[in-house]
Amino acid sequence: MKRREFITAFGAAAMTLPLPAQAQKLAMPVIGSLNRPSPGSETFGEAFRRGLKQMGFVEGQNVSIAGRWPNANEELRNAAADLVRKRVALIFTADNGGALAAKATTSEIPIVFVVGLDPVAMGLAASINRPAGNATGVAFQVSALEPKRFELLHALLPHASLVGVLVNPDNPNADVTGLRSAASSSGLQLLVLEARNLAELEQAFATSVKRRANALLVTSDRLFNLERRRVVDLAALSAIPTMYPWRDFADAGGLMSYGNSLTDAFRQGGIYVGRILKGDKPADLPIWQPTRFEFVINLKVAKTLNLEIPPGLLAFADEVIE
Repeated sequence: MKRREFITAFGAAAMTLPLPAQAQKLAMPVIGSLNRPSPGSETFGEAFRRGLKQMGFVEGQNVSIAGRWPNANEELRNAAADLVRKRVALIFTADNGGALAAKATTSEIPIVFVVGLDPVAMGLAASINRPAGNATGVAFQVSALEPKRFELLHALLPHASLVGVLVNPDNPNADVTGLRSAASSSGLQLLVLEARNLAELEQAFATSVKRRANALLVTSDRLFNLERRRVVDLAALSAIPTMYPWRDFADAGGLMSYGNSLTDAFRQGGIYVGRILKGDKPADLPIWQPTRFEFVINLKVAKTLNLEIPPGLLAFADEVIE
């Protein structure tokens, strides 16, 4: 059939559909976004939309996004329930708590998540390869990269002996025993610095200075990620060489970062959302585990700290910010 004949036939077929059926065909699916916006997160939103576009969906043209961002005094489950009441086509969340809240709220609406914990242990899926339920997405194993981060710090500062590690004790990822083991394997002693809020965050840096820590490793945590500019500023004020879990810290003025690519994860989340909107079932989409790692060095920060980066470390870096 020629293109013009196809278009004419398609138009004639559409005209013969009953009005409710036409409206259903033309209805724009709504993605419910269960996330908390934060400064500097725009890049992740752009990556998510790129993934959607790869699957043929463009916000405002053939898909819409309804954000539901709970305030500090609201339960995540209430926000998830609100999206369910709005009968969204799918729920996307890049929040551990948001994923659990969505899963507890609905067993029917598809869920695509980006989480930093084991989704099977969290109860989000039956297995990595066959999720089996209504949820799938992207899962990081952030704590598995800590030994490499200590190794890179040791390569930068071979004479360092005491390294501080910033953790939120309320975070399930805060495996202090594992951190001690990882530090010890690089010949380093560990100074554990706990912070649950901004006040404790400032105190943690003050303690690192008082105890004369040679360097600092920041673990992945929602508070630290959202307040990354403040964390970076405190590291600069303390004049302490610091390793971070995500490149966004290095982009914000941190010295070094080593971790998975968050932009890749959000793009993959967008791809999965698009695939489900096209008819794929979450139960059949394996949970995607990132295999790409980024090591970023900020030379401008190194100069302010009077640090000379070893040539081998520079050669290993995926990107050097000058």
